Parts: sequence; structure tokens; C-alpha cells
Amino acid sequence: MALSITNNQGILEINGNFIGKNAINVQKHFEQLLTQGERIIMSVDHVKKIDRSGVHVLTSLHKKAMKLNKILCIIGQGNKKVAKAFGSNNYILRRDFV
Repeated sequence: MALSITNNQGILEINGNFIGKNAINVQKHFEQLLTQGERIIMSVDHVKKIDRSGVHVLTSLHKKAMKLNKILCIIGQGNKKVAKAFGSNNYILRRDFV
């Protein structure tokens, strides 16, 4: 399944397989968004598959946002595949944004 990013009322939803061959494109896209705005809300609720590359990109984006003093909320702790892939690093995942 291909990966797509949709804007759902200000929440950027990642849909599909977040794996090595598309992870770098996601990273570039969100790094650009971090330079343009103060806050990004990203949802990984609809990720069907995630590998080490996807986890690395999300962790890297989280660190970059902190370094730039920006807010990056990654929601989707309820997605069991994503939570399992993060393991002990799941502190960056939020259950919801409210």
C-alpha cells in the first residue's frame, strides 16, 4: 500500500505503509513544514505498516522540532503496530491531542 499524507482539519494523517522506501520523503516533507510553522499535529492512526526507517524518521522529526523550539504532536498510540515498533521510545506518541 502506498503512503499518503492528508490534511484532516489541521491534523496531518499518514496513511498506508511507512517504510524505508518512502520514509525519506516523509522526513523531507515534515522538515519543510517545521520551518514554516510553529506547530504540527501528525496522526499515525492509519499507518498499516511501519519499519525501523519509519520509527527513525518520527524520532528524528521529534528531536528536530524540540531543537527548533517547535511543537510536533504525534498522535496514534492506539495503533498497536506503531506502538509495538516504537517499543520503549513510545514516549513521543500521544493517545490524542485533546
